Amino acid sequence: MSTPAPTLDFELALAARCGPGRRIVVGIDEVGRGALAGPVAVGACAIEIIDGRTPALPEGVRDSKKLTARRREALVEPLRAAAAGSAVGWASPGEIDEVGIMPALTRAALRALEALELEIDAILLDGDVDVLSAALASASGTAPLVELRVAADRDCASVSAASVLAKVARDALMVELDEQTPDYCWASNKGYGSAVHREAIDRLGAHEQHRRSWRLTSTVPALAPPAPPSLPAPLASPAPPAAAPRLETPSAPAEPRRSDPAVVEAAASTTAAGVLWDDDWHLYEGKERR
Repeated sequence: MSTPAPTLDFELALAARCGPGRRIVVGIDEVGRGALAGPVAVGACAIEIIDGRTPALPEGVRDSKKLTARRREALVEPLRAAAAGSAVGWASPGEIDEVGIMPALTRAALRALEALELEIDAILLDGDVDVLSAALASASGTAPLVELRVAADRDCASVSAASVLAKVARDALMVELDEQTPDYCWASNKGYGSAVHREAIDRLGAHEQHRRSWRLTSTVPALAPPAPPSLPAPLASPAPPAAAPRLETPSAPAEPRRSDPAVVEAAASTTAAGVLWDDDWHLYEGKERR
């Protein structure tokens, strides 16, 4: 039995909760969370809803995993034309290593939302982990309503559209990176852990586009987290005559600095930098290999 096509029913319900008039609801989805190489991409598709009415998205919009590459690419321009706004936000492999995958997803999602340049009323987020509310609440102004829904990329048309936008953009980037560094075969594996990709890492070592805090292969260890910088011990006061010299206790090491502190703090419940990630660990089971 075929899967029913996604609808805008949930988007319309969110708009109704925000009140009458013109409302902007944004569907969000990520691509590349489980890859070994390349950035994570977050797509955003904004839907304009006026008193319960909204233009339809193009026929054939589905979760990007359910579409061929050719069909995804053909949908991008019609999607952009039909949506009130669309964007893709990114977080680099270095950022993933620095703060962990979930805070990196927060950064990418915030960048996608900012690129829309719209006043957003509600956000529909695929999955069951809210990576946005705390970060949005810490910003100035009124935070949009954030609604989580498991399988939103399957059921909600705006989220399906966001997954298509993110997938096409990230695949194109991985093809460009493959042209510069063809040994890892990123044009075909898109940075995921295929056998040929892992063999190339064994043979050549990790590239700057690899997430080096992850377990890349059985033979290439992840980078250890950087040691926090140590401060020199304070100068001792002169000892009184005939007294034994005092030993000074060194100061505690300073905490390492991190960029975008508000975003990192908003995702404080997630993993800290430097953790040895395994792309096959249980949280990613069943998640996209796309």
